[in-house]
Amino acid sequence: MWGHIALFIIKYRQWLLGLIAVFTVTMAWFAKDVEMTYDFAQVVSPKDPDMVYFQQFKKTFGEDGNILVLGMQDSSVYQLAKFNQLHQLTDTLAKVEGVSGVLGITRLIQIEKDTVNSKFVTTPIFKAAPRSQHELDSLMRVVNSIEFYKGQIIAPRTGATLLAVTLDPKYLNSNRRQAVMNHILGHAERFEKATGIKMHYAGLPYVRSTMTSKVAGEMKFFAMLVVIVMGITLFLFFRTWSAVVFPLLVVVIVMICCVGSIVLLGYKINLLTGLIPSILVVIGVPNCTYLLSRYHYDYRKSGNQILAMTRVIRKIGLITLMNNTTTAIGFVVFTFTDIAILYQFGMVATINIFIAFIISFIMIPAVFTYLPPPTEKQLEHLDSKPLLGIVHFLDHIVLHKRGTIYLAALGLLVIAGVGIRKIEAVSFMVDDLPKSSSVNTDLDFFQAHFSGVMPLEFVVDTGKPKGLLKLPNLQKIDQFERFLRTQPELSPPISMVTFIKAATQAFYNGQPEFYRLPNNDDKNFILSYLANSQGSTTKASPDSTKTTAAQGTAGSSMNKLLNSFVDKNSQKARISLKIADIGSHKLDTLIMRRIEPAMKRIFANSGMKVTRTGTTVIFTKGNEYVIGTLRESLMWAFGLVAVVVLLLFRSFRTIFYALTPNLFTLALTAGIMGYFGIALKPSTALIFVIALGIDGDNSIHLLAKFRQEMAMAGRTVTDAITNTLSEAGTSMIYTSIVLFIGFSIFAFSEFGGTKALGVLMGASLLITNFSNLVLLPALLVTFEHGKDEKIPDNAPIRHYDDNYHEEDDDMDQNLQRLSVERAKVKTT
Repeated sequence: MWGHIALFIIKYRQWLLGLIAVFTVTMAWFAKDVEMTYDFAQVVSPKDPDMVYFQQFKKTFGEDGNILVLGMQDSSVYQLAKFNQLHQLTDTLAKVEGVSGVLGITRLIQIEKDTVNSKFVTTPIFKAAPRSQHELDSLMRVVNSIEFYKGQIIAPRTGATLLAVTLDPKYLNSNRRQAVMNHILGHAERFEKATGIKMHYAGLPYVRSTMTSKVAGEMKFFAMLVVIVMGITLFLFFRTWSAVVFPLLVVVIVMICCVGSIVLLGYKINLLTGLIPSILVVIGVPNCTYLLSRYHYDYRKSGNQILAMTRVIRKIGLITLMNNTTTAIGFVVFTFTDIAILYQFGMVATINIFIAFIISFIMIPAVFTYLPPPTEKQLEHLDSKPLLGIVHFLDHIVLHKRGTIYLAALGLLVIAGVGIRKIEAVSFMVDDLPKSSSVNTDLDFFQAHFSGVMPLEFVVDTGKPKGLLKLPNLQKIDQFERFLRTQPELSPPISMVTFIKAATQAFYNGQPEFYRLPNNDDKNFILSYLANSQGSTTKASPDSTKTTAAQGTAGSSMNKLLNSFVDKNSQKARISLKIADIGSHKLDTLIMRRIEPAMKRIFANSGMKVTRTGTTVIFTKGNEYVIGTLRESLMWAFGLVAVVVLLLFRSFRTIFYALTPNLFTLALTAGIMGYFGIALKPSTALIFVIALGIDGDNSIHLLAKFRQEMAMAGRTVTDAITNTLSEAGTSMIYTSIVLFIGFSIFAFSEFGGTKALGVLMGASLLITNFSNLVLLPALLVTFEHGKDEKIPDNAPIRHYDDNYHEEDDDMDQNLQRLSVERAKVKTT
């Protein structure tokens, strides 16, 4: 079959190249519409109970991760000139398209008692920009007297302040988000330049915006860098520019197809799918390298380009397809999960691995049968003395030092076992960025002054409609909030209770000591004032209507504020906090060992239920899914590799030979991960499954050659191993060098996960040379005794190498070649 495929490719090469060109242009047209995303929730299954509850929470109370925070710590901001510039900045940000609200010092409101109508009303503290320093100082005393804002807008200890900019979810979850972010940051940077006040930025919208920008930048940078490095590597191997230009053209086409397929599948580029174009370069170049090296080998034997190329495709077409299939297995297993970010990564990578195979197996034969034949200088790489020296050394230790090999392997496994015990499953919201990045620096600022900015939510369900109107229930919630205030990792909570406390303070004319819940003596008055306040609007002077149009979480009316923290039945109350980015492990400790016991103690026998939720909880829970998915994916990957080996060799014993080196490689890679302190998280967990797919290529390649050598009459196991290492070992070393150089480039990434991918895949590729070129041959010499000399008739690898081309096969190929040449003459 592969012989007919080879002749078809060469005979219709012009048409096939034209089809590739049309296909590339079409995919490029779709690729231009690609979008970026950085969605934390994608690492959790949509069917997970916590995820389902989180979606219900957002429907009831709104988004929790749509606030961009701008912070500053400079006493000069409380001077009249700079304060009015802050006033102007706040008003300007409120007018930006896509901003639904801004909360800052200049837009704070206070609750006042309307004794005439027996209700509360809200009024802006700064009805207009202050005209004197005395007026500003007087109004700031009002601000500082309102307990509700302490730790929320102004840090009591340091005087740092912030602006909370709420983004419209319609913009936040669309490609318009970046434009909104650019406008906001542009205004903030102009304020910083005009006043000299250092601005700090945080919040999930900012983190997402920064990460997506960096993902886009790195995707382009690494794609170009990998192409350049691969080009240099190819030139050093083959000493001809044609062997550089056309393989790189193949991978450029594949990269275009990759981006186009992302659009066609309805996906967006994220932190993982952004790596795929560069990974495809690393995987696609070895396909071309393997084809060209075998083409040169066969051309030197036959002296005929078309004959050499048809024989190459006939001999290695199936095995290369199986190798690509094995590589794809490392990615396809991610499509068995319902975790969006992993599913999309696996789907896009799998599709484009086979696209890379098809394009390389069409373009390389088609182009190189048009080009002049390779010269003697270009064929010199086949006799590379350093490479042959390595192969002879490997042959020697496999045949004569197997005891040393097994002892070394056992020792390495013991050392790796110690490293594996050091692996921790922990992730941070922004830990893929270096500690020195501006994002982490700004995050440290907010954690120092406001205990962090990452959202954490609790929902208290009283179990009955109107349950929140009962004072004992409010007192339980207040008791829980007082506990939360004692946790240094958390910001002061905001809830219906804190709002009622603020109303009580207002009832007693703003005296700070009355910032509390109503007691039995005054509850009827205060609650009746609150009931009468439903729907009351903010009082404002005529010239401050726009200024008070959006007040963030404080709202412009009692009704709007209460809707943010109470459901429509007054049964469930939301407690909103901010938390430092302490990592998934510490977060679990905080919740399970400190908060959960306090919840059980406080709400025991109350009939009330408290549930934690929020973007931070969902993101960190993704770590649990990653570990579970890794185990499941590895089992699937091993099973699928075993199926491929069984179909290819029709031998159950060969499965043992194929999987043993892979287990060894993965164990040592995990050990390195532990010793280097690389945490297990979404961006690093996929390394093992990818490594299994790539490592399986080499195992199948070597076993195929060995089985064919063993099938030859009179061939002993030692002779078969020597010939296998001489021929298959050479190409394996070539491809390992290409893959190692390609993946090592990722070690220079800014992202921690990408850097870990480069380091671990580079290490894995070095280990796989030992496991497949030393350990696997040693196992074959030890356990094979010539009993399987005859390959089963139904084994697809029977025609793997040219040793199985008899003279009549070659004559048939020559006759068919002549017919191709006549067809070519007619077309010209």
